Amino acid sequence: MIGLGVMGRNFLLNMADHGFKVIGFDKDNQKTSALESAATAGTTVKGVGTLQDMVSQLAVPRKIMMLVPAGKPVDDVIESLLPLVQKGDIIIDGGNSHFTDTLRRVTYLQGKGIHFMGMGVSGGEQGARTGPSIMPGGDQEAYSHVRPMLEAVAAKVDGVPCVAHLGKGAAGHYVKMVHNGIEYAIMQLISEAYDLLHRGAGLSNDELYTVFDTWNKGDLRSFLIEITADIFLQPDDKTPNRLVDMILDKAGAKGTGKWTSQDAMDLGVPIPTIDMAVAMRNLSALKTERVQASALYPQQTSLIGTPKEQFIQQVHDALLFATIICYAQGLAQLHRAGIDLDMQIPMPQVVSVWRGGCIIRSVLLPTFANAFKANPGLSNLLLDAEVAKLLNANQAGTRAVAAMAIQHSIPAAALLSSLSYFDTYRSKQLPINLLQAQRDFFGAHTYQRIDQEGTFHTEWAKK
Repeated sequence: MIGLGVMGRNFLLNMADHGFKVIGFDKDNQKTSALESAATAGTTVKGVGTLQDMVSQLAVPRKIMMLVPAGKPVDDVIESLLPLVQKGDIIIDGGNSHFTDTLRRVTYLQGKGIHFMGMGVSGGEQGARTGPSIMPGGDQEAYSHVRPMLEAVAAKVDGVPCVAHLGKGAAGHYVKMVHNGIEYAIMQLISEAYDLLHRGAGLSNDELYTVFDTWNKGDLRSFLIEITADIFLQPDDKTPNRLVDMILDKAGAKGTGKWTSQDAMDLGVPIPTIDMAVAMRNLSALKTERVQASALYPQQTSLIGTPKEQFIQQVHDALLFATIICYAQGLAQLHRAGIDLDMQIPMPQVVSVWRGGCIIRSVLLPTFANAFKANPGLSNLLLDAEVAKLLNANQAGTRAVAAMAIQHSIPAAALLSSLSYFDTYRSKQLPINLLQAQRDFFGAHTYQRIDQEGTFHTEWAKK
């Protein structure tokens, strides 16, 4: 392993616990020492300070994984390795690299006889240590060499490892990118639900804990709902308050959500809930401007009048509805990318890999897996009958919450985007006939007719 930060160190220790002899390199001697001191008794774990020392101790074909920041650091590591490795060796990038960079590296290293794989890893610090969701793609021959190790260390659901070969080329990193886009959207939706319940309905942190803890026992059960409940109970060590109330409302981002939106635009796949989640993080960063605007546009602060238990149920329904929508959007993007980018992404395996270990694991995923098993070519989850039942059952609550958010000036952009996407996707007729007329009027862009085949242009009369 090259890079012994939190993820690299824990992933390596996980492998050692499963009987593999492992060696890690980092320029920071403290990190190599920390690796060895954290090893379980009886395991073989070694930290070294030079790449040459690491490579020389590996059996061929060498299996070398890196967990370093995306971009130039990955290229720098590859160039440092090339004089030390030989044909048939395997290099794996387990970071969040952009898939186009991965494709470039695959081609570059193929010419040198080196196997290169892009591999997504999800689960954070704890997942890396005890069982992450692993998303490899690309080189099938290389995967056959590392598959036993990856299956050993991956999370297990019903005894099945949460790892699978997910397609050609840069498919592993593409799947992880979209995974992160879905993660952005779900986190934004949960934050909006929190705002509606806390600011809109006046729930205290203790009440919010009870609500989210209850939700985590039902059809919203997921990793993100689980940790959200715990967050509400965390005390602040500097004030008498809960920590969540002392955290600045200004979010950061590392780029994978933006990449998801950008590539969806290139593919022509609409993912407005994910797009809005990215936009809301960007809006949150405008803290100074938002404070200034709040003085110019004062808001009414009356509480939502719906009985509390009724409103909690409605917010539950809205969160469930919108969460399904954002999964549907991300999976539709993967389906299209598998075809248009020739990645041949196996959709049932993608959903299966996400069932355990990863940040977006959810009780909903078996339903999605069944949909893709029944129809592997399914272009959108909204076309599945069982998913349709879930959405129809939660429509009323979603619309009630959307109306309340608008009436009380509580921003719920991701929720509203989800509802608009749903209403648009299920509409047999859209007002785009007028848009097409406008385009032909000012730019002679042509249009199609509902009663004849072909392409038409009109010399529009100006009054």
